[in-house]
Amino acid sequence: MSSKMCWFFSFFVCLMLSVSLSTSSKFDELFQPSWAFDHFLHDGDLLKLKLDNSSGAGFVSESKYMFGRVSIQLKLVEGDSAGTVTAFYMSSVGPNHNEFDFEFLGNTTGEPYSVQTNVYVNGIGNREQRLNLWFDPTKDFHSYSIFWNQRQVVFLVDETPIRVHTNMEHRGIPYPKDQPMGVYSSIWNADDWATQGGRVKTDWSHAPFIATYKSFEINACECPISVAAMDNTKRCSSNEDRNI
Repeated sequence: MSSKMCWFFSFFVCLMLSVSLSTSSKFDELFQPSWAFDHFLHDGDLLKLKLDNSSGAGFVSESKYMFGRVSIQLKLVEGDSAGTVTAFYMSSVGPNHNEFDFEFLGNTTGEPYSVQTNVYVNGIGNREQRLNLWFDPTKDFHSYSIFWNQRQVVFLVDETPIRVHTNMEHRGIPYPKDQPMGVYSSIWNADDWATQGGRVKTDWSHAPFIATYKSFEINACECPISVAAMDNTKRCSSNEDRNI
């Protein structure tokens, strides 16, 4: 193992040890549907979002948070999912919003699923990165997590970091650290760009397309609406070591 990889492994072990333990929660303890209520399916502890040619669906957290870790376990759309996108992300609101995205891009049968990550700061994105997942995410549940503090944003798949966005304010580069974020997920039709740059369109004969969720976790500093943003920043920053 190279010295660079050893350093990163040590860094990540320390990062994970700094995350306080949390337990899984049911969907309705943390989230609420945000659109297309009739496209939600409940099967015991499983939540399913449905996409058909009439609508997709989405949900949002009851609260907003600053700094911490959010996770879901997700099984993606099986079979020919070309044109579809399933997203899991954090976002603030407004034209100058901050946002951290997982976007899972559907594929034609037999092709690998791609995951696209992106980071918006003050309303500006254009930081997309893509990689092909090293497993079939349609056959079983896998965990997807976003870890955020004042130093970095880390995207994790099954506890493996796939991207680290580092605070480089000392070089004059803005960093997302002053806006509480909601936690969101959704499934929708994006066949104008999602699969092979939009060359492969959604085949509605395969609908409905189903994304299945379980094990919702939020371990982060909650930001009440009644508290000013500046005060939330101070409070969550001072409690950062305890909350993440």
